[in-house]
Amino acid sequence: MVLRFIDIHPHVISDDEGRYPPAPLFGKRSDWSQERPCTVETLIAAMDEAGVAKAAVVHSSTTYGFDNSYVVDACNAYPDRLVPVGSVDVLDPDAVGTIREWVGKGLAGLRVFTGGSTKEFDASELDDPRAYPAWELLGELGQPMCIQTGAVGLDAVTSLAKRFPQVPIILDHLARPDVTDGPPYAAAKSLFALAAYPSIYLKLSPRIMSDSTKGAATPETFFPKLAAEFGAQRMAWGSNFPTSPGTLAEIKATAEKRLASLSEADREWVFGKTAQKLYRRLAD
Repeated sequence: MVLRFIDIHPHVISDDEGRYPPAPLFGKRSDWSQERPCTVETLIAAMDEAGVAKAAVVHSSTTYGFDNSYVVDACNAYPDRLVPVGSVDVLDPDAVGTIREWVGKGLAGLRVFTGGSTKEFDASELDDPRAYPAWELLGELGQPMCIQTGAVGLDAVTSLAKRFPQVPIILDHLARPDVTDGPPYAAAKSLFALAAYPSIYLKLSPRIMSDSTKGAATPETFFPKLAAEFGAQRMAWGSNFPTSPGTLAEIKATAEKRLASLSEADREWVFGKTAQKLYRRLAD
């Protein structure tokens, strides 16, 4: 079987700060965006080297805040291979108009960044009624929402999945579950509880690839359980390149190794078909 690889979590950073000035969310720029910047041309070259066909490129909130200009311009330069995923202040009274404007420029999905490399998680903005119009619009447009949060935000994620079942919700980095206790992975109970909501999808990035080898966890016990609970049709690979160390080819090779215990059919979904389901413009 020849897998078709589609990445739903690389980032790009412009080398032209005059045209695309940094304005990081929360006022602090991420270290990785300064130490390992990656222009769209660099990303395309890395994809070619690694054998990655297409990608949904995620806007760097810790570089550009809510200005999606670079990720949109970058992806529009390679429309046959890339689609942009941006960030909008969903609590803003004009959020609906802002989303429509960015979608008109090519945006294929949104991401809510509640914390991470530059700030502790704050899930208060997730299930906030002021954000509901934005979620309703995503449902109308058929666009997914990525959520960057930790376990602290999973109750809010559940509420949103119940309220807006028509919006695909993609959990960045699986919301960072603790899997070190090993089978049956009781410490990750709150993650597995989300399997009951069919609109929730899982983004498998280098963080979980690493965590699956720590403590009593093993890739051979964790990933098959994840697929059994959620279904591979709700799991997709994301490289987190260049945020995570290593070349894209190395990151991809690690993911292939960690997921080797899954069936061929499941790996087809994780490495490509789920991405095409979530982002229709990535379809062949």
